[in-house]
Amino acid sequence: MAHRALNDDGLAQEAVQETFLRAWRAADRYDPKRSSLRTWMFAIARNVTIDLARARSVRPQRTGQEVEHTQEAKDTPEESLRSWEMEEALRHLGPHHRHAIVETYYRDRPCAEVAAEAGVPVGTMRSRLYYGLKALRLVLEKRQWTG
Repeated sequence: MAHRALNDDGLAQEAVQETFLRAWRAADRYDPKRSSLRTWMFAIARNVTIDLARARSVRPQRTGQEVEHTQEAKDTPEESLRSWEMEEALRHLGPHHRHAIVETYYRDRPCAEVAAEAGVPVGTMRSRLYYGLKALRLVLEKRQWTG
């Protein structure tokens, strides 16, 4: 995630190190009742990545090979932010709906395959997908997402 957002190996490594350092320092404040460890760590990583991206934006522009490498990167900061917003919105869905959406839309897997893996009928998976997308639309509207 950090590399995708920052498009820089060194900064991505710095982001990961800083994420773990902040998590270690704040370990006593982690509450498993509020969120999973993964969600908590992702939130820290997101904040670190945003901090590093902001700090990089005020630095002088790089030249030479570094600029060529950056121009070849697929994601722009805006695309990364949209991706983060979507990930945050997906966290507001139930696990069955989130699983259905992620597996069929983002991983481009057939509904029947996802249903078989989850051990549910295909109709159930399609229903989860339908209601999951409906719930996701509501979450995005509440967050006033324009992407």
